[in-house]
Amino acid sequence: MQIQPYLFFEGRCEEALNFYASAVGAKVESKMLFKDSPDPTMCAPDSLDKIMHSSFSIGASTIMASDGRAEGNPKFEGFALSITVPTEAEAEKLFNSLLAGGQVTMPLTKTFFAKSFGMCKDKFGVHWMILAM
Repeated sequence: MQIQPYLFFEGRCEEALNFYASAVGAKVESKMLFKDSPDPTMCAPDSLDKIMHSSFSIGASTIMASDGRAEGNPKFEGFALSITVPTEAEAEKLFNSLLAGGQVTMPLTKTFFAKSFGMCKDKFGVHWMILAM
């Protein structure tokens, strides 16, 4: 059994895939557009070039993503994606990369449970926790 996050970017999935490739080294494993569906009733005509389904990996983890209904207003509340790295330098690099166009929710700092820990929200509204152990 495996649990994988599935993120709906509401029309910004392609942009998000490119951002995560640059920011955290994500690798796109698969991508299917709505126009590739055998059922043309699955989407509005103006969404044919939007992403119906994709998966990408960050390290050993797989995340799935879509443009969803492409309504332009993604809401990522009630969860965060967590990345654990071995060094403080790597934590700082990832944290700063994810911050491009986003905001800090807790500055990266030493804690009782990690050499470095911080939280941020990226430009799509996805919450991240970065830890150096």
